[in-house]
Amino acid sequence: MAISVEEVRYIARLARLEFSEEEERMLAEQMSEILDYVAKLNELDTRDVPPMSHVLDLYNVFREDVVEQRISHEDALRNAPDADSDYFRVPKVIE
Repeated sequence: MAISVEEVRYIARLARLEFSEEEERMLAEQMSEILDYVAKLNELDTRDVPPMSHVLDLYNVFREDVVEQRISHEDALRNAPDADSDYFRVPKVIE
């Protein structure tokens, strides 16, 4: 399927893009090649191919949500470079 330069200009205007005349000719050629390739793919018989959402057999890879023991307040503050009894102490960043 051949795409004309006028069609490229129309699409570019819709996308608010500007191209030089050389770029418009190049894009018309490239878009025509893409559409020719898609047309070739449409020649394949896919009646016996089940629909899929991905080319690989994927399944849910997420782990189950499991309630686990949280670390204690003391353990959280143990590796802090500076802390008081309840909080991490950090340098002041706002004046």
